[in-house]
Amino acid sequence: MYPIVDLVEHQTIAAVQSEADVDDAIKSDVNIVFLLTGSIFNVKELVDRIKQAGKGVFLHMEFIEGIAPDKSGVAYVAQYIAPTGIISTRSNLIRVAKEMGLMAIQRIFLIDRNAVIKGIKVVEQSMPDAVEVMPGVMPRVIQEMTGLTPLPIIAGGLVGTKQEIDDALAAGALAVSVGTKDLWF
Repeated sequence: MYPIVDLVEHQTIAAVQSEADVDDAIKSDVNIVFLLTGSIFNVKELVDRIKQAGKGVFLHMEFIEGIAPDKSGVAYVAQYIAPTGIISTRSNLIRVAKEMGLMAIQRIFLIDRNAVIKGIKVVEQSMPDAVEVMPGVMPRVIQEMTGLTPLPIIAGGLVGTKQEIDDALAAGALAVSVGTKDLWF
């Protein structure tokens, strides 16, 4: 139903926040990398290295310097960078990415009950391949989100221990994105 479910083999996702950490992500056990760094000058090389290592790579559109998080930016990424997909907080970019044959992950921040309700409405309209909920250290809310949408849930943000990963997975998350390199192995 959702191709990302088949893509996830290791339920921890490397959230790479520094170019210096790309090699560690490549050597790690994870099979998906969220690339939260790079610029128009080096992002293709970073994506190609990650893909050559047999890993899926999703670019966070708002974090890549020199590539606008807009329709043209997504078109550029799809045509010239060719990652597995994108991550964005912007539902219009999710729709554009899907139209261009990229997988898309909608990132939403759950700060209160209103954000949960609004987030569900946003993902119902944009229909991403998965939803990344932040912060990811809220098992009760993750469980609630899995009951509110059929979309796969990825927990992310503030996850710092193996126990927090296990708790998010037990609550129904498909995977957990973490920036702590020790948790990638």
